[in-house]
Amino acid sequence: MSIQILQYEFLGPIPLDEWGPPMEKLVYLILSKDQDKFNILYIGDCEMTDDKSFFVQHENFKCWVEKSGSEKSLYLAILPMFESSKDHRLSVYNKILSRYKPPCNSENDPKPEPTYSVRTSEEPKENSQKILCLCCGSEMKAEQILEKSTVYRCTSCGLSDTKLNS
Repeated sequence: MSIQILQYEFLGPIPLDEWGPPMEKLVYLILSKDQDKFNILYIGDCEMTDDKSFFVQHENFKCWVEKSGSEKSLYLAILPMFESSKDHRLSVYNKILSRYKPPCNSENDPKPEPTYSVRTSEEPKENSQKILCLCCGSEMKAEQILEKSTVYRCTSCGLSDTKLNS
């Protein structure tokens, strides 16, 4: 038996209490059965476990039971990814998380590290008066401070101008 989530073919679902270790390099879903359909309650990924009580001792187990109504309504579906990297599993995890927004994942939303750094622009050292754009009259901001001059750019129309530093 299998269930398709997005383009991924998950094995299961099986009742959660029928699960037995080991589990290695996979993305898993905790589902609740509502008559003839399954609802995704939680998505997780696992590097490796041999612990029979892996799910019962999970920090979100209480949420799963609360949302499903009982432990008997909890099901497990797995996507084995034996040859995958942690990044690939995280990519699958994030796609499913963003599409289905499982209710028991709400406080665990991944917060990706930015791949960029924010730098503040340098302001001219002297307190000079505001420079107005010749085109539209809006204020111009220092964009780049060079050795002998400063490049200014209009905040409205984008026109640039260069002024000599005094």
